[in-house]
Parts: sequence; C-alpha cells; structure tokens
Amino acid sequence: MRTTIGYTLESIGYVVGAQGLVSFASQALFGTEWGWMHKVVDLPSIAYLGIVVVGLALVVGGGKSIGRF
Repeated sequence: MRTTIGYTLESIGYVVGAQGLVSFASQALFGTEWGWMHKVVDLPSIAYLGIVVVGLALVVGGGKSIGRF
C-alpha cells in the first residue's frame, strides 16, 4: 500500500476533489469563498474543476496502486 505521510493517495484524492468541488460551487453559484482551497491558491472558478479531476485521478490511481481495482 502506498502512503504519503500516513495517508493513502486515495484518501488525499477524496479531500482534494471535495475541496475543488466546494470551491467551484461557492464561486460559481454564490460568489463567495468556502472551504480552505482559496486560502492556498487563488484561481478562477473554472480552474477548480481541474482540481476536482486531479482529486479523481488520485482516487483511481491510489485504488489501483493497492490492487483494489
């Protein structure tokens, strides 16, 4: 099992993907900033969808690295 600082790549992917989705929804739908992602990077709302894709890639890649898929 691959781990990074005690966490699997899959669990990191869930957090990154969820934060990207929350950041996109808050900017696009409400014009506000939710979550912690906006404190790390200042991106346009559409770029947060790319963060969601990165999170999904980590989930899938983490799952394959431990032989679950």
